[in-house]
Parts: sequence; structure tokens; C-alpha cells
Amino acid sequence: MEQQLTKKILKKVRQVEVRTRHLVDDTLAGSYHSVFKGRGMNFDEVREYVPGDPIRSIDWNVTARTGVPHVKKFTEERELTILLVIDVSNSGLFGSGDETKREMMAELGSVLAFSAVRNNDKVGLVLFSDFVELYIPPKKGRSHILRVIREILFFRPRGKGTDIGQALDFVNRVTKRKCVTFLVSDFCLPGDFQQSLEALQPKLRLTSRRHDLIGVSVTDPRERELPDVGRLTLEDAETGEQILLNTADAWTRKAYANLAADQHNRLRTTMRKSGIDLLELSTDSSYIAPLICFFRSRSRRIGR
Repeated sequence: MEQQLTKKILKKVRQVEVRTRHLVDDTLAGSYHSVFKGRGMNFDEVREYVPGDPIRSIDWNVTARTGVPHVKKFTEERELTILLVIDVSNSGLFGSGDETKREMMAELGSVLAFSAVRNNDKVGLVLFSDFVELYIPPKKGRSHILRVIREILFFRPRGKGTDIGQALDFVNRVTKRKCVTFLVSDFCLPGDFQQSLEALQPKLRLTSRRHDLIGVSVTDPRERELPDVGRLTLEDAETGEQILLNTADAWTRKAYANLAADQHNRLRTTMRKSGIDLLELSTDSSYIAPLICFFRSRSRRIGR
């Protein structure tokens, strides 16, 4: 039985590898490379000065020793550390169509991991619910990437809830050097949404200052609008709390939609004020076009 499960997992990982590798090679590789800059410049060599070289690049020690002007040559340090911080709380199990939120998060994480390895970047993984469930330190290599993808796809969390603040605290504690951090979540925060978001904001700002933090919001259309299907019992996947709604009532549907829109606008505002880019995805459409558009938009803004 265990052997069959292992074969099933390996087969699924291989399928995801083939599909996402094709996507990365054909579509995303250039966009990914252009949008993320290295940590700085590495010293390459000293060569003789030629007209047009900036004066500030002159190596005065070598120039004095040789009697001939020399300049320092630098190359961009391309290697980055990519950290995938992915929400595995119970709310991610919801999906009104063919794909759940967690399944979309998993494939997106796989695409980002393969994009990173194609650019010779390190990739690390943090899976969290209401506590940090798993941490894989950043490394390179195909076998490492396949392990990351396997955990993203098949990890079974112990926790049910969501604690983004605790995940960000963990990231800041274990990563000493600046890294590109993708925070992938449905942002279903516990308790009063506004209060939870306000409590989270200082940690978002702190992490954004230390790292290149990018938020990825994955939602489902039924979380934004209710269908007219009569009386409906809704259950919170993380707390088990239930509520009975009469979806045939137009006022109820409108109030539900207004609340969802208000929460999403608050999330956008908080991210913007915290200096964080937000990529918004939905399970009823492909993530590919929004991801490419996001990369290109970010590249243009950084290049200004």
C-alpha cells in the first residue's frame, strides 16, 4: 500500500515537472529573469582604462603601481534566494470548480520553483497553517526542487487555521540575507478581518523592508458572490462554525458580495501601504496570464 502511494506521488510530481517545465521554458523564463535583480555586483577583474570609462571606477592603487590608469570591472551577482511561503490551512481545500485554492497554490509554487532553478537561484520552502508546519532551507539542484514540489503537493498539515504573522516572524528569524519571498495565501484571516489585518500590517512592513516580499492572493469566485440556490449552510473550514443563509434573498447576496469586496480592498490597501506587490489569482481562471502580466509590469516599474 505504501509502495503504491509512493509511486502515485512520484508520478504526480513528474507530471507537474513536465507541465511546469514546459511553461517555464516557453513562456516565463525571460519574464522571471528580467524582473528579479541580483543582490549586487561582484568584482570581476582590473583592466586598463579606456576613454568613456567612469572616473569613479578607477583603481588608484593599481594605477599608482603600474603608472597606467586601470579600472575595476564588476559583473551583476545574479544568484538569488527564492523563498516560497505557502498557506496550507483548511480554507485552501475549498474550490467551487475543478480546482481548489490549495491545488492552484501548489502548481503556482511549482512554476516559481522551476523558474528559479532555471536561473540558477536557490529555492526554499515554508509551509504554514496556524504555525509553521515545514521548513526546507534554500538550496539548488533538480533533486532539491523535486523535493520542494513533492512537499507542496502532498504535505498533510496538522493545523487547521491561519497565522500569517507567525510565518513572517519565522522567515525573518531564519533568513539573514535578503531574499525574494512569495507569500501565497487566500488571506482568510481569523476573527474580525479588519482587526486581524491591522495586527498583521507591522509584520508585513518589517518583512518587506528586510526582503523583497510579494503577496499572492488565491481566491474562489464563490467567496466573492453567492449563487441563488435557496437556503444554504456555510461552514468555516478552519473553525467549524456554521451559518445558515437564504441565498434566494437578493439583499443577502448583495451584503455578502459587499463584505467580500470590502475585505479584498482592505487587503489591497494594506499591501500597498506596506510596500508589497500583490498578485491576485482566482480558481476559475488560469494563473499563467496574470503571472506573466505581473512579471512584465513589475519589470517595467523597476526599470524606470
